[in-house]
Amino acid sequence: MWTPNPSDITTASEKAFAVRAQRLAAFKAAFDAHLDLVAQQRQYDSRVTIVGYIASTNPQWAGEANAFAAWRDGALGYMFEQLAAVEAGEIAAPSVEEFIAGMPAIEWPESAQP
Repeated sequence: MWTPNPSDITTASEKAFAVRAQRLAAFKAAFDAHLDLVAQQRQYDSRVTIVGYIASTNPQWAGEANAFAAWRDGALGYMFEQLAAVEAGEIAAPSVEEFIAGMPAIEWPESAQP
């Protein structure tokens, strides 16, 4: 008689966790890439670079960094709200493009026009 090896068995909860992790990874990668693109609108290398200017003595750079950080925080909240709504069955999973399109737009300070 065949006896299954318990380490070869994947439970439904393990499968669900793996699907959630894959979905989150895909959206996180798209999210990070979008944040980088937005930072690059103001000639910063990336999302990481721009937030390094929050304490800058240059008012324009500090303003851009603070606007970006506030926007990033709101966008991150949106990402987790969308994920929770999908997992709760409240909405269908959006495509990555739909997700990015639904993110709030950044509002740069007036003195920080390109």
